[in-house]
Amino acid sequence: MTKTVKDYIRAIHDFPHEGIIFRDVTTLFADARGFRMAVDQLLHAYAGQRIDKVVGLEARGFILGGAVAHQLSTGFVPIRKKGKLPGTVISEAYQLEYGEAVMEIHDDALAKGDKVLIVDDLLATGGTADAAIKLCKRLGAELVGCAFVIDLPELGGRKLLEDRGVTVEALCSFDGH
Repeated sequence: MTKTVKDYIRAIHDFPHEGIIFRDVTTLFADARGFRMAVDQLLHAYAGQRIDKVVGLEARGFILGGAVAHQLSTGFVPIRKKGKLPGTVISEAYQLEYGEAVMEIHDDALAKGDKVLIVDDLLATGGTADAAIKLCKRLGAELVGCAFVIDLPELGGRKLLEDRGVTVEALCSFDGH
């Protein structure tokens, strides 16, 4: 039987809180075939499209985004949590389940008209990805799409992003949280 990306993802129950099933992609990253499969499949939907920069979201999006950028022979741009980037940044706040968080990007990381692909491991509520989209657009970049390994459709992230006109690709989905 041929394995799929989903087969490499480990479920950890009651992490980080009771009742949550954490979808752990480190087991996917640790397997050479699984990791290669995930990177190749993330690229597949964008074959033939111009992509100037891959934007990865902290932290697992750095691993995936760096590999995708390498395969595309293009640059990689990190979007990080507040206070982690050393240069001049622009910021975007977004809502968490309890409270607020802030994402940042260097103010010179993207140029007007850059075609950008945003990459992360997991799409849940869409808050982080939505903040990243806003940051990219504020710098004048044009979004090619967002690519994720995992979608948790019940949490509504895909709908949020698609309602904003963003193309969303996910390699697999899981029911529940």
